[in-house]
Amino acid sequence: MAHEFPVRVYYEDTDMAGIVYHANYLKYIERARSDWVRARGIDQNALREAEGIVFVVRRLEADYLAPARFDEELVVRTEVKSVSGVRLGLTQEVQRDGKPLFRAEVTLVAITSDGHPARLPGAIRRQMH
Repeated sequence: MAHEFPVRVYYEDTDMAGIVYHANYLKYIERARSDWVRARGIDQNALREAEGIVFVVRRLEADYLAPARFDEELVVRTEVKSVSGVRLGLTQEVQRDGKPLFRAEVTLVAITSDGHPARLPGAIRRQMH
């Protein structure tokens, strides 16, 4: 089931040509991932404090398909692609009126507070399906 997160393009998001600067798509999908995790009932601050675990991006592959422009309303769709004991694979797509503008394949992993790999807690793995 896809999670949808609305985004409006602000002037500060655009370059001199009036289109969204490429790095801002990464900000859009990051916000959408945070909202997606929260919507699944996962408190990332509590997870960090109780178990010393945080999520980090391990890999990201992105395709820029069409430009977005100032003041447009966009939607970021986030879908689970795969879940394992240590990795979470997502597909994220920024859309305008249902048409894809940007697509990313994102791999998340969990690490401990000292930067070592950690297994995703079982309760979290179950919530990601």
